[in-house]
Amino acid sequence: MTERHPLQPFLPANAKVLFLGSFPPPKKRWCMEFYYPNFLNDHWRLEGEIWFHDKNHFVDLERKCFKKDEIIAFLNEKGIAFFDTAMAVNRLKDNASDAFLEIVERTDIRALLAKMPQCKAIATTGEKATVEVCEYFNISEIPAPNSKITLGNDLVLYRLPSSSRAYPLAFEKKAEAYRKMFEEVLSCQQCHKQ
Repeated sequence: MTERHPLQPFLPANAKVLFLGSFPPPKKRWCMEFYYPNFLNDHWRLEGEIWFHDKNHFVDLERKCFKKDEIIAFLNEKGIAFFDTAMAVNRLKDNASDAFLEIVERTDIRALLAKMPQCKAIATTGEKATVEVCEYFNISEIPAPNSKITLGNDLVLYRLPSSSRAYPLAFEKKAEAYRKMFEEVLSCQQCHKQ
């Protein structure tokens, strides 16, 4: 059965980087109504570590969820946008694995970028999203993990490691890759160095 994307694109007008994943996990895995909603995914812990020296900055440990209002205020301040490469999918298995997502309708990435004139970078956090972005922009060379390529018009694609704990890379190494991207795109002087 085809699933439509359950969230609206989050596109601050001042956004300089757009995170594009593949598609949200099934709702039963959500702890909040926002991007990276699975409590076992480390995306918001990585952002907390990089920007606030505290991987639990956006984590409500007591309720086992993320602090959505604080996250949204932070993203609006920093100019960080979120959406996914698919508007509609068929989930071939009842899980969050990209391997079992069949994309029915792609996202119009240029339409998203048109709403964010300052956007300089797209950041993908998985192979499927990276492949989809490259296909959308007619790029035949898929960047390796932890690398970047130019998409044209001063737009850079950063392929970051997945924030899923299933991705076999230490948290510190993931934080290092995300930090480097933020330093380049947002001139993040306050990004915490390890």
